[in-house]
Amino acid sequence: MAFLSDIEIAQKTQMKPISEIAALAGVDEKYVENYGKYKAKVDYKLLEDFKDKPDGKLILVTAITPTPAGEGKTTTTVGLADGLRKIGKKVVVALREPSLGPVFGVKGGAAGGGYAQVVPMEDINLHFTGDFHAIGAANNLLAAMLDNHIFQGNALGIDTRRITWRRAVDMNDRQLRFITDGLGGRTNGVPREDGYDITVASEVMAVLCLSSDIMDLKARCARIIVGYDKDENPITAGQLHAEGAMTALLKDALKPNLVQTLEGTPSFVHGGPFANIAHGCNSIIATHMAIKLGDYAVTEAGFGGDLGAEKFLDIKCRMANLKPAAIVVVATVRALKHHGGVAKADLGAPNLAALEKGLPNLLQHVENMTKVYCLPTVVAINRFPTDDESELKLIEDKCKALGVNVALSEVWGKGGDGGIDLAKEIVRLCDQPNKFNQSYSLDDSIEEKLSAIVKKVYHGDSVELTPNARKQMIQLEKLGFGKLPICIAKTQYSFSDDPALLGAPKGFRVTVRNLKVSAGAGFIVALTGEIMTMPGLPKAPAAEKIDVDASGKISGLF
Repeated sequence: MAFLSDIEIAQKTQMKPISEIAALAGVDEKYVENYGKYKAKVDYKLLEDFKDKPDGKLILVTAITPTPAGEGKTTTTVGLADGLRKIGKKVVVALREPSLGPVFGVKGGAAGGGYAQVVPMEDINLHFTGDFHAIGAANNLLAAMLDNHIFQGNALGIDTRRITWRRAVDMNDRQLRFITDGLGGRTNGVPREDGYDITVASEVMAVLCLSSDIMDLKARCARIIVGYDKDENPITAGQLHAEGAMTALLKDALKPNLVQTLEGTPSFVHGGPFANIAHGCNSIIATHMAIKLGDYAVTEAGFGGDLGAEKFLDIKCRMANLKPAAIVVVATVRALKHHGGVAKADLGAPNLAALEKGLPNLLQHVENMTKVYCLPTVVAINRFPTDDESELKLIEDKCKALGVNVALSEVWGKGGDGGIDLAKEIVRLCDQPNKFNQSYSLDDSIEEKLSAIVKKVYHGDSVELTPNARKQMIQLEKLGFGKLPICIAKTQYSFSDDPALLGAPKGFRVTVRNLKVSAGAGFIVALTGEIMTMPGLPKAPAAEKIDVDASGKISGLF
């Protein structure tokens, strides 16, 4: 039996006009700005009309620590939403936009999979409505205005050795990580060391996703720190008078994008910060729209619970005044066996010993959600045909010992029908009261907050700051940034900062090598391990398999 690829499934689906999806969601046509037949932007002014409407139940989908075997977090998110509709619930999805970096690099697409996708899949994975281009343009406009200020006399006394603002491009391009520019003589600028980040790592992306409206966006842009003067005072975008022009570039990008699942469930896809190097959540505005328009809103955060979920719960929920009603932790038998030491080629064979060895990774993520954040939680097992019943029973027994139920998710092959059991458990959990808590207090010092995340969420022994990071911490606290939340940038492949430590390692230290403030976003970024803000392409990038025929039909995109 031949299986259709994700893109073939998406292309065979007859989408509904986006006006019908907007009407289903309860969005008045005066707020809808069509981008063709099947996608639209929704004006954030809609939230004013709904400010007195009670919020729907917010469900966060997270996952175990990622593996090459895949977990299916977005697929589960979409399938759960379709499953909730199957049992008669009004639901809206809120997802992030894919970055071109992973699309052409490793993953080849990020709009769900099988019969649990958001569409139009090709548009979402490629240029979509141009949000990322606007973010990159705003980032690079600020870079150009910064260098022009220096070239035109440097009235602010900017120390060219202490410029922190980098240029951005939405592509995995290791060649641009570190560059020297301004060469070729006096008229071509001031020579200095520079570099590029991938657009999703830009602070402008975080600013857009954490802004509540256009004036908040402009104020956050003005607070962005681009470098320091010779007396170590911060220099901001506001001092360069860049915030107005940046906001002009971003005013349409701030409006959430409305699309649909394969089964016609309204879906906001908006913003796309990576969870290993940024805060990993879709925009606050899109999330607020989802909980105002739906009785249930299903969202996700990037990578595992130690990255996206931690940042969603400790950063985004604080800034947006959100309280989740329930958590879904996605896992697969295959991925857990990988954490137990099985090679990717052998993951299809039953192996209870390896599964038991890998299970602590899942159980640690579950306990973080239930004991650290005190939220009702269900484990969704994204089922594969090779899964043995004894393996599924072992996972269920271990989770029940923690007081958490397991629901088999078969949404990849069955769409919403395969998510009904998970949907029913979510409805049950959402009706339970919870005492949502965060892993640290904003009143803690920077080092105390770092230590809390490492010990409570990662289950490491301690956090260690390099001499450079400690000096930066002292300066940040002196400048008044000590009460901001923390955004730890680390590998997604381990609870630790070492990608080789699989499962649920113990006895490790996390080393922070750099601390910097994202004053516009409103958090402090802590760089750990070998994490970098500009990825590179793999030996055989996904781009090699993507093609288009004479009719314009795209293939190879997952």
